Amino acid sequence: MSASPDDPRRRADGLSRRSFLKGAGGVAAAGSVLASEAGAEPAQAAPEAVRTLAGEVAIELRINGAPRKVSVEPRTTLLSVLRHRVDPPLTGSKEVCDRGDCGACTVMVDGRTSYACLLLAVDMVGKELTTVEGLGSPEQLSPVQDAFCEHDASMCGFCTPGFVVSTTACLQRNPGADLAEIKQQLAGNFCRCGTYPHIFAAALAAGARMRKEGR
Repeated sequence: MSASPDDPRRRADGLSRRSFLKGAGGVAAAGSVLASEAGAEPAQAAPEAVRTLAGEVAIELRINGAPRKVSVEPRTTLLSVLRHRVDPPLTGSKEVCDRGDCGACTVMVDGRTSYACLLLAVDMVGKELTTVEGLGSPEQLSPVQDAFCEHDASMCGFCTPGFVVSTTACLQRNPGADLAEIKQQLAGNFCRCGTYPHIFAAALAAGARMRKEGR
C-alpha cells in the first residue's frame, strides 16, 4: 500500500521511503552496469584475489651487502625476517614495542633509518638493508660502536642497537652534526634507562673521530 499524503513516512518534498529505496536500487544497478562496461573486476573475483595472498612467497633481500633468500608470507615484517627467517639470524634489531614507538628495531633502508617492525619484508626487495651487525664486528667496531662502549652509552642494552644505527645514519649524512642536530635525529629512539647524556656524548665523540679520519 502506498503512503498517503498525510502519512508520516512521506517527506515534506513528496519522497516516500518506498520510492527512495526503489531509486537507490536503480542507482546501484546502473552502477553495476557501468562498472562492467568499464572493465572492472566482478565482485565475485574478490575471494580469488584474497587466495593469491595466502601462503609463502620466495624473495631475495640484500642485507648488509649480501643477498639473503627467504620464504615469507606477504604479511611478514622485516623485523620478523631478520630475527627468525635468515640464517644465521640477525637479532641485533630488537623486538620491544612492535608498533613503531621505541626505535629498538631501527635499521637503514637505502641509507635512511626505518623501524623494521613497521616494514613488510616483501616491500624490501631491491633495497639495500643495513642492520647493526653490518656496521662493525666485535673484532672491528665502527666509530659509533666504539664510542658507545667508551662512553658507557648502554644500560639494559635493548635500545642500544637502534641508537647505534640512528647515530650512524645521522653522522654519515653530517659528521659535523652538533648536539641539537643529534638530538633531533635520535628523537625516534627511546631509552627507558635514561642514558641519553652518555648516548649524546658518544655521538659527538664518534662524529669528531669520523671527521678526523675523513669518513
